[in-house]
Amino acid sequence: MADQQGYGLLKGKKGLIFGALDERSIAWRIALACKREGAEFSLSNAPVALRFGDLDELSEETGAEVFPCDVTNEDEIEELMQNVKEEHGKIDFMLHAIGMSPNVRKKQDYKELNYQWMQQTMDISAISLHKVIRYADEADILADGGSIVALSYIGAHRIFSKYSDMNDAKALLESIARNYGSRLADRGIRVNTVSQAPTRTSAGKGIKGFDGMYTFADKIAPMGNPTADECADYCVTLFSDLTRKVTMQNLYHDGGFVTSGIDEQMINDLAKIYADDEGDE
Repeated sequence: MADQQGYGLLKGKKGLIFGALDERSIAWRIALACKREGAEFSLSNAPVALRFGDLDELSEETGAEVFPCDVTNEDEIEELMQNVKEEHGKIDFMLHAIGMSPNVRKKQDYKELNYQWMQQTMDISAISLHKVIRYADEADILADGGSIVALSYIGAHRIFSKYSDMNDAKALLESIARNYGSRLADRGIRVNTVSQAPTRTSAGKGIKGFDGMYTFADKIAPMGNPTADECADYCVTLFSDLTRKVTMQNLYHDGGFVTSGIDEQMINDLAKIYADDEGDE
């Protein structure tokens, strides 16, 4: 967990973490785990998120500098990378934990998507990965042998109706990771996505029907849903030198949900429900 004894897996490494908002966010927990393992890093989030979040608290706890950046604005990304270069020189890891859908927030039905909002979803949640990698590369701050991780969700491969156009955004995010991973492989830089189970975060609670999604996954996954701290520990291994040849992968961190059908308790419960329905007829 984020506050446990570290192993020094990231000692001497420097990084950039996007997307921490409050202590429940996965990026926040990843930042704590990276600090525990000996890393130095900078933090970044959109200016509006900084006003509503608690990033100054995380900055004080980890000693990380905070750089505001709207990832839809290329000029701001360029400026960010120059600031990170001045702070760290080169970085060994980067976390992309950015996602937002106006259609989901405003409960717009998928068949009636607002396409301007959908473009914002894609730009913020997926295309931003391409942008931050591109401008980090152009600023020459990506160290050879480094690691880039973006947080995804199984909605990229399966349909979760309430996740709406975020299903599409995560599919694009994973494609960008594969494409960029192939282009940075000659420098030993890995690019992967981690498909985390539903996690009780501020962002997750903003999705209509989240509690049902969480319970469904928790019941089916043999190990249950992993926590944000457990995801943080997994990401640390991907930032470390222990995973030097893992790249262009979508890595499921979901307690076994992706390869499970249905658990026995749920089968029995469903059988009882339908038996009761038939008895009422």
